[in-house]
Amino acid sequence: MDRRSALLGLAAVSAGSLFARWDGARPQTRRSADDLGASTFRSDVRLVLLDVSVKDKQGNLVSGLSKDNFRVFEDGRTQPITVFAHDDQPVTVGILVDESRSMTPKHNQALTAALTFISESNRRDEIFILHFNDTIKLGLPRAQLFSDDIDELRSALFRGVPQGKTALNDAVVAGLKQLELGQRDERTLILISDGGDNASKHSRRETLDAVEGGIATIYTIGLFDPDDPDRDPSILQRLARISGGEAYFPASASEMVPVCRRIATDIRARYSVGYRPPADKKSLRHILLRVSMPGHGALIARTRESYRYEEVENRKRN
Repeated sequence: MDRRSALLGLAAVSAGSLFARWDGARPQTRRSADDLGASTFRSDVRLVLLDVSVKDKQGNLVSGLSKDNFRVFEDGRTQPITVFAHDDQPVTVGILVDESRSMTPKHNQALTAALTFISESNRRDEIFILHFNDTIKLGLPRAQLFSDDIDELRSALFRGVPQGKTALNDAVVAGLKQLELGQRDERTLILISDGGDNASKHSRRETLDAVEGGIATIYTIGLFDPDDPDRDPSILQRLARISGGEAYFPASASEMVPVCRRIATDIRARYSVGYRPPADKKSLRHILLRVSMPGHGALIARTRESYRYEEVENRKRN
């Protein structure tokens, strides 16, 4: 079964939480940049859907695995896998570009690398660009939240000018909200920054809570000099780790292109693994996923490590 058949046959994915909420059809989404965030779902059944990357000890992506190669634990208890799929399906992607003054020396290389990612992604991906310094700015026109056109996305990338401070937390929260308006089953953010934040309205705790409560996988690219006073690799590592993505720290701006190629390849080779969570009152739940296959040696699975459970209120269908 391919990924789209598996997921659409069982669930319409809620971008506001990690859960898939089955209601027999995809939810209607509002696609206006003036109102990022409101989708309505009705549901009786939930699934936790995990976006999983598997590599061997040499760092090579591993394909050809089956459901039997995976084991999922929630708070130490084994969970039966009810959804499994693996193929190259389009995703909703947001690229967050740090346009603060501290990024000026690396600006052109960062944009070139982001364009490389776009050119090597699935042609049916829906992509948006957000530039951030003191404020958050849309790359695409306000009436157009997403695009799969390389020329449009190139123009969106090169709209910004490095200046001002850095509102990294606000950018991540805004990116997560815009992902909610996407139509693809999987959601990804690519964050290019030095990791510093000196202008956000959202706190780090609020930002991490938003990541834990969402379904997005976040890849971060930290680009800074060793003596850069604005650098903060720890937040870049943490955003990637809790969402199941990966943090990259290229030694120079020229190494960003192969990093973006690697991220594009990783996204297209991920597995979808789903299970129905126990219905109890605990909110924050921890996930452990193990993968093994005879003859492959040690395999490393990367997915989100926790999520926040929300009670479902059953509603009478109209």
